[in-house]
Amino acid sequence: MPGYSQRLNDRILSCRTPALVGIDPRWDWLPADVRSAAEARSSNVLERTALGFEAFSKQLIDIVSPLVPAVKPQVAFFEQLGVAGFQALHSVIRYARKSGLIVIADAKRGDIGTTAEAYADAWLAGEDPEAAPWSADALTINPYLGTDSLEPFVKLAAKRGAGLYVLVRTSNPGAAEFQDRVSDSQPLYCTVAATVQKLSESTRSQDQTFGCVGAVVGATWPTQLQELRQQMPAVPLLIPGYGAQGGTSADTAGAFNSDGFGAVVNSSRGINFAWQRKPYAEQFGEARWQDAIAAATRDMIRDLAENTPAGTL
Repeated sequence: MPGYSQRLNDRILSCRTPALVGIDPRWDWLPADVRSAAEARSSNVLERTALGFEAFSKQLIDIVSPLVPAVKPQVAFFEQLGVAGFQALHSVIRYARKSGLIVIADAKRGDIGTTAEAYADAWLAGEDPEAAPWSADALTINPYLGTDSLEPFVKLAAKRGAGLYVLVRTSNPGAAEFQDRVSDSQPLYCTVAATVQKLSESTRSQDQTFGCVGAVVGATWPTQLQELRQQMPAVPLLIPGYGAQGGTSADTAGAFNSDGFGAVVNSSRGINFAWQRKPYAEQFGEARWQDAIAAATRDMIRDLAENTPAGTL
């Protein structure tokens, strides 16, 4: 069975890009035609919102699936809608898998013992979409309960050919409050990174560069990103913060090995709602929102190719 990193790299090579599209639907930002169709199907606020999120997300998947290797549904936007939202999320993840995409569920789960085992069993389908209720290839997880909170996820991920992305150096401005705290002469994020490297190395086959345990490191911290790439050579990286949060393609360059592998770079709002910003608003407008998404995705792919080692893919 191919490991998660091998499956991801195969998709990256096929698409010739490490671009990752986040799925972050917000009702007030959805195109009017999507909202109108959802409102015609249900008068219940939660149900019609979930219907809109599902329809929009599936159209987004149709647009980007020929272009990028993976998508990252943000679980919180669906979870806030209760049962209807979870039904929509389940359908969206399954649809993305059937479209050939790698699916990274951004749920940031974390706990200990049997609770961690239950979270892992729920989310980590890995190679077989039928192996877990949520059918995700990979899952974001929180390490701050300690190594024993990570181990149940790692064990099941290795077994199912799934992937994990551990929060190491997140993109938000407040990350430094905790993650930069110095202990044993190094910042906390470096301590976490050392553990992630060890865990990923333990899952790496001899003929592969990366294990199945990845790390989340923000594009908004380019110096630390480059340092962490060196500290974690066996670790695939997930890089948020590109685009809407201020990170540039040049800021992500240090995440990659010279062959263009080693990371996926996420854009959510900048792709999802491209028609609401320049230059796509003037070129396409809301009437052609699908074309705006396609154009923004291609522009991101081109930007990464021009300014990172991903251009060698």
